[in-house]
Amino acid sequence: MNVGEVAALAGVTVRTLHHYDRIGLLSPSGRTTAGYRRYSPADLDRLHQVLVYRELGFPLEEVATLLDDPAADPAEHLRRQHRLLLDRLERTRAVVAAVEKEMEARQMGISLTPEERFELFGEGWSEDHEREAEERWGDTEAWAQSQQRTRSHTKEDWVRIKEEMDDVHRRFAEVMRAGVPADSEQAMDVAEEHRQHIGRWFYDCPPEMHAGLGRMYVEDERFTATYEAIAPGLAQYVSTAVQANAARQGG
Repeated sequence: MNVGEVAALAGVTVRTLHHYDRIGLLSPSGRTTAGYRRYSPADLDRLHQVLVYRELGFPLEEVATLLDDPAADPAEHLRRQHRLLLDRLERTRAVVAAVEKEMEARQMGISLTPEERFELFGEGWSEDHEREAEERWGDTEAWAQSQQRTRSHTKEDWVRIKEEMDDVHRRFAEVMRAGVPADSEQAMDVAEEHRQHIGRWFYDCPPEMHAGLGRMYVEDERFTATYEAIAPGLAQYVSTAVQANAARQGG
């Protein structure tokens, strides 16, 4: 393949490939009679390794050292990259879960000091999330009601609120893992407790509003990540259970 074809295939620029060639990180195996670069399948394999290590944050010099090690096993490169990517994925999931937990709480009108927010919701708390929530829901009746109710919440209240919600999430995960259908009575009962929790602590949450929240859990990838961090597949399970319960309550 020529340099343009390789650039298009790998999603990099021709200039990047020229740079890799100049520094000896990835030199094409062949040249045409006119001197144009020609890349072999082995060259493409090496480029793939380079791009994965770059995605993981390795500097080019370290990538070259790793790939040029005469004792290196190509399969070991893949295993190492797989481990590093899984580690990054776990860290990202943990951060996303913390951020989304705070976003959901801010949507409901939390009024704690920054120190208390960090204590309750982890390092994912940010004032940016508070501003985003207000921009998104600030003109709704539910937001105004939530702001009014939560002004009187103490730190002990927020600890209890968090414990209650964690318990609801735990029981959602348990029934899902047990193979209970999301639209079953058992799952809908947990969904109803979720709705009652919101109404008890934050704002009146009629079934149709709760159904909207359920849809948001799968339509907004950030909220989805919160549930997926608890158990894979939980976001869709909770969404289905919430909407089924809304239909049951409305019917």
